[in-house]
Amino acid sequence: MTPNSPYTPPSPCRLRITDDVRRRVLSAAQLRAYGVSAAEAAARCGAGGPWQQPLPGVYVLHPGPPSDEERLRSALLYAGRPPASRRRGTHDLPHGRPGTGGPSGTGGRTRAGGQAGTEGPSCKDGKARPGPDPGYGEAMLTGLAALALHGFTAAVPPGSPERIDVLVPRTRRLRSVRNVRLVRTADRPRPEQIRGLPVAPVERALADAVSGLTEGSAVQRLLTEAVRGGHAEPAAVVRELSRAGLLDRPHVADAADSLLTEGRARAEDRLYALVRSYGLPEPLWNVDLRLPGGPHLGAVDAYWPEHAVAAVLETRAPRHSRLDGGRRQAEHDARWSAGLAQREHLERLGVTVVHLSPKKLLAAAEQQAVVVRTALSAAADRAPAARVIILPR
Repeated sequence: MTPNSPYTPPSPCRLRITDDVRRRVLSAAQLRAYGVSAAEAAARCGAGGPWQQPLPGVYVLHPGPPSDEERLRSALLYAGRPPASRRRGTHDLPHGRPGTGGPSGTGGRTRAGGQAGTEGPSCKDGKARPGPDPGYGEAMLTGLAALALHGFTAAVPPGSPERIDVLVPRTRRLRSVRNVRLVRTADRPRPEQIRGLPVAPVERALADAVSGLTEGSAVQRLLTEAVRGGHAEPAAVVRELSRAGLLDRPHVADAADSLLTEGRARAEDRLYALVRSYGLPEPLWNVDLRLPGGPHLGAVDAYWPEHAVAAVLETRAPRHSRLDGGRRQAEHDARWSAGLAQREHLERLGVTVVHLSPKKLLAAAEQQAVVVRTALSAAADRAPAARVIILPR
């Protein structure tokens, strides 16, 4: 039997059309659990038949074009099927052929979309079985398809990309096939459930999407939307890009630099709003601190001279970021180390340094305001700080 073989009606099949995509797209193992053999499934996928086989071992139980969600589920079922050593004698669904009610796979009722054919499995009493294992194993969607599910407008609708990336454990021996690309990893992230599908976190999905992009403008659009849309923090995105070794590519490094710059500007806006919304004393903004006649102590984002309290936004790129070359990495490490030394020096001089993260300024502004207010209130109980010179940055 080949996909072009004439369709010969097999024996009646008691699988009926359903609105649940999990019951319109099934794996070979799930079909076997309902008593449908590989030969029967192949017979229904012949030319003019009511089923189709978009990927090896995966069946769509209607003849029309698969929807985007059906394509995503097909990719997950292909990538998530158990290894051959575990396949024999295991099923994702209960054993036994469904009951006798309902139309056969060769005809019967038509769905709302006008497609005749089959419905999802039902029990012998005609009722759907609750809570079957979806059959995805450890697979999860990543790349552009995952970003679309996360709500990125710069990504095409989920299921419509020419390539669907699926993250799988490094030990899997499956191959990429047709429009499904398997991305292997030894460090599997915890998936998020979106529309009933396991999806990689935004940072990981971004890295996998960027790995396949060669145009700087496309990378820039995705990274910019990640920050402006509130999907992820710049430092977390750059950390994941670095972990994937993508910052060695000039167009990705340039986009990451722009991302960090924009992320810092947005964090400063949040800090301004925090001070004014929660009635904190107005500080001196963006200043350099120096000892009288002595060395530069460092730059701070806000400084309350009467209280000797400084606020610093944690918007630096991760320490292990390689950017785009050894020279820039050395400069990056030198700046990072110098910043840490300057802050430690300020603390020794009696200046309280409050570290604020952009993520917490967005998600827990009230809590961050309490942190700053507590530092200001505690100033009266501390020993006087050393005198410092304040200069505009």
